Amino acid sequence: MKKILTTPIKDEDLQGLNVGDVVYLTGRLITCRDVAHRRLIEQKRELPVNLDRGAILHAGPIVRKKDEGFEMVSIGPTTSMRMEKFEREFIKQTGVKLIIGKGGMGPETAAGCQEHTAVHAIFPGGCAVLAATQVEEIEGAEWQDLGMPETLWINRVKEFGPLIISIDTKGNNLIQNNKATFNEKKKPILEKISKQLSFIK
Repeated sequence: MKKILTTPIKDEDLQGLNVGDVVYLTGRLITCRDVAHRRLIEQKRELPVNLDRGAILHAGPIVRKKDEGFEMVSIGPTTSMRMEKFEREFIKQTGVKLIIGKGGMGPETAAGCQEHTAVHAIFPGGCAVLAATQVEEIEGAEWQDLGMPETLWINRVKEFGPLIISIDTKGNNLIQNNKATFNEKKKPILEKISKQLSFIK
């Protein structure tokens, strides 16, 4: 059965999730990346959208202006690790519950998720046009002075996903765990190869 999170997201909806679980999002999803994070944390500017119990997507979408409003053309996630130095404080200040992006995040974000009952999830790469079809409507756009990729696009989505939980509320980190596992598996193989190729100087 599909696990669907709906905004506003309750803590109890997240507490039962573990890294590797697949979820979908219905409700409001706001694109929010580098400059918006910097404006809030470094410049201490108040965000023009309420993210409490909400969801953000690290993405720089392509949006088409229509006679009335906007249309989402492509909404590919951007590398989440770029926001690592801001995310713990961002979670604390905004009350955001679900952070979506490309790739994993580090120990600071994991700590923030554990402290404030939030999760990070990975949206599969290469599916930007598919993701746009899951946006029912763009309800608004804030900080358009930043340009299209950095604008806070306020989207209404239905079953947006699949989203793979990479950091859960307990601070577990799927990508870090995988790296450790893969490195352990790699050691004996590298040793074997080294012996066989030792004649190469």
